[in-house]
Amino acid sequence: MSDTSETDDTRPAVTVIGLGEMGSALATAFLDGGHPTTVWNRTPHKADALVSKGAQRAETVREAVAASPLVVVNVKGNTAAREILESEADALAGRAVLNLTDGTSAEVTAVAEWAAEQGAQYLHGQIMTIAPGIGHPDAVVFYGGAKSVYDRFHPALQLLSGRASLIADDPRAPVLYGMAVHGTMWGTLNGFLHAAALLSDEGIQAGRFLEDATASVSALLSFLPSIAEAIDRNEHAVEYGALKHHLPSVEDLVQESRARGINEDLPAYTLALVAKAVAQGHANDNYSRLIDHFTNSQNRP
Repeated sequence: MSDTSETDDTRPAVTVIGLGEMGSALATAFLDGGHPTTVWNRTPHKADALVSKGAQRAETVREAVAASPLVVVNVKGNTAAREILESEADALAGRAVLNLTDGTSAEVTAVAEWAAEQGAQYLHGQIMTIAPGIGHPDAVVFYGGAKSVYDRFHPALQLLSGRASLIADDPRAPVLYGMAVHGTMWGTLNGFLHAAALLSDEGIQAGRFLEDATASVSALLSFLPSIAEAIDRNEHAVEYGALKHHLPSVEDLVQESRARGINEDLPAYTLALVAKAVAQGHANDNYSRLIDHFTNSQNRP
């Protein structure tokens, strides 16, 4: 396979390493966008469908890397990503590596530093959609790392998501953004599921609740900017909606759950956080004060 890395940068050649559900969706997006696309996977037959659409199959990692100025990696874990790239490390010099593999910030740092040592430019991306969402105008991918890579390949990156943004020159930032979104999501979903269990016990359908309470539920997100501002400024005093007013409501929720035999772990956890903060003298503070519990800032000198 010849080196096609000098392809016109308006539609530069792209290599996709890793052809699972997500990797295949990424390669398809590049193909549909008119980019010469080379693909490689440890299990070769996973490339068959993409080859039938016009992709070039690389027989080796070296061929895959040599084929394109942009090497996209989407595999199961950064250990696997590093192992694959290390097998042909010398071929990476002068190329751009876009790592779309999930992992921790420490793992991403290790891959980024290693890639730089090989003479490659590194960009990390955190995909915030499932495979069928790739290419959707509202799909989000957070990027962090080399701005030069982001700028050069921006038209190609937009094929993956309509909402592509470089949030930092630190490749760890997208990972933390992704975790923050997921953490917020899981907290919200768990809260809703507990609420649905409580409603169901009374014979009230969750769908009916959402119809009647849409305005109240939607308004919850409007509070996040003020919470964020209080955290960023480390100023938590508030005139209305202080923790002392949350306390009775959380107590009621715990008692109601207990009386109905509904699992009370989630509201009981919240009650413990609020009660502790109030006992520590923060009764007149915003809910944002509970950040102290998660950061352990109250234990810092």
